Amino acid sequence: MRDALRAARADAAFKQAVIEKLTHENAILKRLKFAAQSERFSAEQKSLLDETLDSDLAAVAAEIEALQPGRAAGDRQQPRREKLPPHLPRRDVCHEPENTTCGCGQAMQRIGEDVAEKLDYQPGVFTVERHIRGKWVCKCCERIVQAPVAPHIIDKGLPTTGLLAQVLIAKYLDHLPLYRQEAIFERAGHVIARSTLAQWVGECGVQLQPLVDALAAELLRQPVLHADETPVAMLKPGNGKTHRAYLWSYCTTQFSPLQAVVFDFADSRGGQHARDFLGLPGTPSKPAWQGKLVCDDFAGYKACFELGVTEVGCMAHARRKFHELWANHGSQVGEQALKFFGQLYEVERAAANADSQARLEARRAARPLADAMNQWLRQQRQRVPDGSATARAIDYSLKRWAALTRYLDDGDLPIDNNWVENRIRPIALGRQNWLFAGSLRAGKRAAAVMSLIQSAKLNGLDPYAYLRDVLDRLPTKPASRIGDLLPHTWHPNSSWR
Repeated sequence: MRDALRAARADAAFKQAVIEKLTHENAILKRLKFAAQSERFSAEQKSLLDETLDSDLAAVAAEIEALQPGRAAGDRQQPRREKLPPHLPRRDVCHEPENTTCGCGQAMQRIGEDVAEKLDYQPGVFTVERHIRGKWVCKCCERIVQAPVAPHIIDKGLPTTGLLAQVLIAKYLDHLPLYRQEAIFERAGHVIARSTLAQWVGECGVQLQPLVDALAAELLRQPVLHADETPVAMLKPGNGKTHRAYLWSYCTTQFSPLQAVVFDFADSRGGQHARDFLGLPGTPSKPAWQGKLVCDDFAGYKACFELGVTEVGCMAHARRKFHELWANHGSQVGEQALKFFGQLYEVERAAANADSQARLEARRAARPLADAMNQWLRQQRQRVPDGSATARAIDYSLKRWAALTRYLDDGDLPIDNNWVENRIRPIALGRQNWLFAGSLRAGKRAAAVMSLIQSAKLNGLDPYAYLRDVLDRLPTKPASRIGDLLPHTWHPNSSWR
């Protein structure tokens, strides 16, 4: 009878734990209020796919052309383009030689000019820039002088860098697909086909990639980084269906003098993507990154910690487990745990604007509080059955306690991973407009441009002004000085309009 009673009690405890688990999951689902719906392949989705393909084709063409430096300009097929509408306002930009005195000492005479028109855009208004290059001749020497054509981000392209920056900002910051921009431009007085817009996006993506690579190299010189990832739908080639891809995010901490974020688009959530970005395991000629990585408990990061990276846990993730217990069930364990977390975060708020040493001293004073919380969690764990939501919340914290409290011994470490989550949030909101990424190349291009835009915002810059100036100066910038155009080192060109 005693054996039967023990078996009955064990069975009752197990069933109660399962009931609590299912109730907890049901409450979370109700709070999320999410219901997935299948959609047919709509015209909007088709237009997004078309613009992705056009962008990819333009990007590939630009990359192929870059790999053929010996190709003569005359060998390139020149695209036909329609004349710009005569009703658009025009602004003349004159280009004259610096010196119109011939080497023989005679003053040269102006005999004509070449005019090239470029389409510019200010929000809601199109204008035309007329670039006038006067021709000067010395009758004595029969010598003609003319100001050279200024290099452009798109060779012999129609748009100004202002229009290109507007398209990129609208697409990657304001999350406006190109078919919507096409309609906006039509209302402004000039129709630009979305296929043309897509080609511009693709070519700009190729030209901006070296700048993004330089930004990533700067990021990997920092001793502490945040990492996180968010799902993005990506179209599978051939069958018109989507699968889950991921946008990985890496950024410096809020305490770092360098403020930067780099996004890396990948077709899966495999941990190899994180290791590739961090250069793990590394080689003698190219050592791997060996700093401290602030992240959640996703298994994909675990191999990084076996290769020399130091794990820093996210206290916010641990707190959320207990907040769900309290919000869904009014759990007393959850409520008391939240009080502990509140006291730890209060220390952080008080030292938020202090230097690293002052922050470290404040955290050392908070160590007894963290030790008391750890002891309390162990005591509570003995009182709850295995498999319950409370047990899982406690186990999450106890198993990662060393990583979760590592920040207490280092004034340069953050308490949680919220900093990088805030970098992802605007992009996650934009998924409502994206529907999906049309290809892996399109996803990587989006990640590159968004890295520059979001890093500009982190440094307090106007993304449009920054991107326009960069597109102006990038064609003439030597590769050895491309770092001058990174968001944290950028200064506006004195001649910028």
